[in-house]
Amino acid sequence: MAATDAVVGSGIKGVTRASGAGAISPGATAAAGRPRSEQTHRAILDATLALLSEVGFAALTVEGVASRAGVGKATIYRRWASKLPLVVEAFDGLPGFEETDTGTLAGDLKAMLSGYLKNFLATPLATVYPSLAAERSHNPALGEVLDPVLVGRRRPLDAALERAVARGEIAADTDLEMASDLIVGPIAVRLFFRGARIHPAMVDDMVELALHGIKRASPTTAAADESTGKR
Repeated sequence: MAATDAVVGSGIKGVTRASGAGAISPGATAAAGRPRSEQTHRAILDATLALLSEVGFAALTVEGVASRAGVGKATIYRRWASKLPLVVEAFDGLPGFEETDTGTLAGDLKAMLSGYLKNFLATPLATVYPSLAAERSHNPALGEVLDPVLVGRRRPLDAALERAVARGEIAADTDLEMASDLIVGPIAVRLFFRGARIHPAMVDDMVELALHGIKRASPTTAAADESTGKR
């Protein structure tokens, strides 16, 4: 990140000059510039998330972000070429799935999804993610930038499935991508299509249904299958 990103306005403030030399002390420049630059960067990302929650992706503008963050547009454009990478970086800073290894697939999934849904409800994810998902469906340019980020954010879930294969919990020829979709699918359906609330309390049933199937044998059907030789 360029040191000039920390400079706002026409003058350079917060630095000291060597006594009698009229030169800026390099150490003082770095010490004063870096915190200001990081603070500005964070303010821009926070402003982006706030506006995404309020107005959505389509109505969000760099001008609006700059105004909310209290910076000039040039400060934003020095860091991001357009609002696309800005929005995606802000989104990627929100909590995703966390690496979890409990020793079993069911344990991993329940812990991982419970933590994710708690974060989902406690952060701007609950409003930002639906906005980006809706825009993604008809904005190929957004998809090109967003899709690799989504793949990376789901990596802990993929890793849990891979460990399950290695432990023999699921078959080696399982389509892991589809299995992953099946596990997290209920969240998307409830959120985007039903308008229903999501809550960590739904995780246990969600995981059990995904792992064992909807048509679980009751004692009656199990006895009937046994008598007819079905397995």
